[in-house]
Amino acid sequence: MAEPVPTITTVARLANVSVASASRALNGIKTTPAVFERVVEAAERVGYVPNASARSLRSRRTGHIGFAMPDVANPVYTTMVESIQEVARARGWRLMLHSTGADIDEELSIVRDLKRRFVDGLILVSLRMTAHHASELENAGAPVVVIGPATNRTHVDTVRGNSRRGAAEAVRHLRARGRTRIALLNGPRGTLPAASRRLGYLDGLRSAGVRRDDLLIEDADDFTMEPGRQAAERLLTRARPDAVLCANDLLAIGALAALRGAGLAVPEDVAVVGMDNTYLCELTAPPLTTIDLGAAERARTAAELLVERLEHPEREPRTVDVAPRLVIRATCGASA
Repeated sequence: MAEPVPTITTVARLANVSVASASRALNGIKTTPAVFERVVEAAERVGYVPNASARSLRSRRTGHIGFAMPDVANPVYTTMVESIQEVARARGWRLMLHSTGADIDEELSIVRDLKRRFVDGLILVSLRMTAHHASELENAGAPVVVIGPATNRTHVDTVRGNSRRGAAEAVRHLRARGRTRIALLNGPRGTLPAASRRLGYLDGLRSAGVRRDDLLIEDADDFTMEPGRQAAERLLTRARPDAVLCANDLLAIGALAALRGAGLAVPEDVAVVGMDNTYLCELTAPPLTTIDLGAAERARTAAELLVERLEHPEREPRTVDVAPRLVIRATCGASA
C-alpha cells in the first residue's frame, strides 16, 4: 500500500507549530529562526513538496521576482544578476531574467504584464526612462525597484549610482596626471547613462581648468566594444587627444583597439579611463583604470528593497545612492 502523501498539516504537527506558521516558513514569509529551522527540518524528514500552483492561488504569490536589464551579455548586468540571486536565494525567492535589448516597448510590456502576476516583484534597469515608464510604474500590478534614475513623478524604490560625479573625478584624475586634451567617448545620445557621463565630463573640465573642445566628444552607437572601436576611430580622424574617458569599460576596450590600430601607445601617448570596473579591466593590456559605480552594491540594495516592499507593502518608497570610486590601474601612466 502506498505511503500517504505528506501535507502541510503533517509538517506542522511534526514541527510542533501551527499550520499557519508552517505555511509562512515554507513560503518565505518572515518568521523566527527557530520556527523556520524546525519547519524546514520537518518538511525534509517527511519529504513534503509544496504544490506551487495551489500555493500561488491561495497566497496570490508566485515565489518569483524578476530582473529586467538592457543586455545580459554586459558584465555589469552579470554582476548584478549574481548579487540579486544571492539575496533572492537567502530570502526564499526565485529569480527570473529578462534581457530587453534596451527596447522601451519591451520594458513597458514587462511592467504592464506585472498585472498578470507572472512574478511578485520586479527590478528594472532602463537606459531611457520616459513619461510612459512613469505612468506604467505608477500603475504597476506588483512592486518595482528601479536601478538608475526614475522620473520625479514615479513613487517607487530607487537605487542610483552617481556616474556624473564619477566622470568628473576621472577627468580631474587625468588632469592631475598631466593630460590636457581629454576626450569623451560616450554612449548613445538620448540615453540616461550618456547624459550623466557627459555632464560629469564637462563638470570635470571646468573644475580642472581645462578648456572645452567639442571636437574631443564622440558618441558611440551602443555601449559595446565594436561601436567603441568605431567611435574612437572617428574621433582620431579629427582630433588627437592625450586622454580618453570612456562611458563604460566595453567602450574603453574598443578604444584601446582603435588606439593600437593607429599606432598610439597607452598610456604613453594616450591615457584611457573606463567606467564600471568590470572583471575585464584586469584582462586588458595594460590593465584599465576605471570608475567603479558599485554594480554589485546597487543590485544587492535593489533586491533587499524589493523583498522589504513585498513583506511590508505599506512602507514609504526609498531612494538609495551609491558613491562612485576611482580604481587606478596602468592605462593612465605616471604623473607628469
